Amino acid sequence: MLRNLLLLLALSGFALANPLLVLSIDGLDHRYLRDADKLGLRIPNIRRLLREGQWAAQGVVGVVPTVTWPSHTSMISGVPPSVHGILNNKRPKDQGGEYYWSVDLLKVPTLLDAMRAAGRKSAAITWPVTVNALVDFNLPEYFEGRNGGAMDLAAIEKKATPGLIAEITRKYPSFPKQWVDDRGRAQALMFLLAEKKPDLLLVHFVDLDSEAHENGPFSREANAILEYTDELIGDVLRVMPKDYVLALVSDHGFERTDRHVNLKPLAGDGVTIAPYLATATTPEAATRLRELARTKPESGLGREVPKAELPAGAVAAWEPAIHLAFGAEPLAKPRGNHGFWPTRTDYRSTFVLWGPGVKQDRLPEIQMTSLAERFAKVLRLTWPVKR
Repeated sequence: MLRNLLLLLALSGFALANPLLVLSIDGLDHRYLRDADKLGLRIPNIRRLLREGQWAAQGVVGVVPTVTWPSHTSMISGVPPSVHGILNNKRPKDQGGEYYWSVDLLKVPTLLDAMRAAGRKSAAITWPVTVNALVDFNLPEYFEGRNGGAMDLAAIEKKATPGLIAEITRKYPSFPKQWVDDRGRAQALMFLLAEKKPDLLLVHFVDLDSEAHENGPFSREANAILEYTDELIGDVLRVMPKDYVLALVSDHGFERTDRHVNLKPLAGDGVTIAPYLATATTPEAATRLRELARTKPESGLGREVPKAELPAGAVAAWEPAIHLAFGAEPLAKPRGNHGFWPTRTDYRSTFVLWGPGVKQDRLPEIQMTSLAERFAKVLRLTWPVKR
């Protein structure tokens, strides 16, 4: 009878909701996918998603700041950090300096609230700002220790859905290691897909970001981690039920930083300097920085931020030149960084949608704040939802 009802609904043109897996690979700059051939990347599973799915081939423009916790929250709220309230990975020192662990710090509803309002099941694995979230199956991003991209299981267990880790361990006896890395996250994901089948599953893989920070994006080491991640995605695809849609996303792009440039002695008054942005707060300072950018490449000043994008209180602002950051302390070796201005040339994150009902397509450049609505359409959710 149910089968006949579903058939009638399909014939009448009524679109049924698909369950959705949102898999975020932290630091997956869109150039890894665009330039996969040039980089020699062996990523057959991701290549399949690109070939068969809907891909923002020119990348996703991020939010300010382009760091992990604000970006992940924008993906599922549809608004920038200035609205949703998660302003960085960590809270300001005058608020204790801790990470934005808890949903109690959110100022807006997210897709997880919409799922709860609709009476549908949700799950989250290492997704930022999900401690105390109304999630049916939750392994939140919470840690008291880190080992690269891995996080200590003992801390996660304090905030996780009671009994969930024991259930995962019965299916995957190697799961309860001291450090939960992307392999452990993949095991938890495969367990939830096979045993719980939530309507929305948010998963955050972290190992690529950690490697890119240490050795730079597009390095031999970072490329190897992406190839390992692709193997994990292959494992997931083999157990993922056929009705699921998969969204492959990332939170920010990545740049190699070769050295720091101390701009402060040259900048003068009326200039605020952060590692990835020099901001003039007076017209005089703006004129001075423009002259520096034009005549003194040793200043490290790169592109001037378009006027329409300027942060509040700024008369003008400049990014550091490519492969530089502003700072007085020398770098011991080149490293990878993010946090740059979202419209920096080629500095974009990733969006791919693949699965039943998704037509193969190449999208132009899109905004990160558009992702929540795209996810809601797959889920047939009323969006936005009031808290």
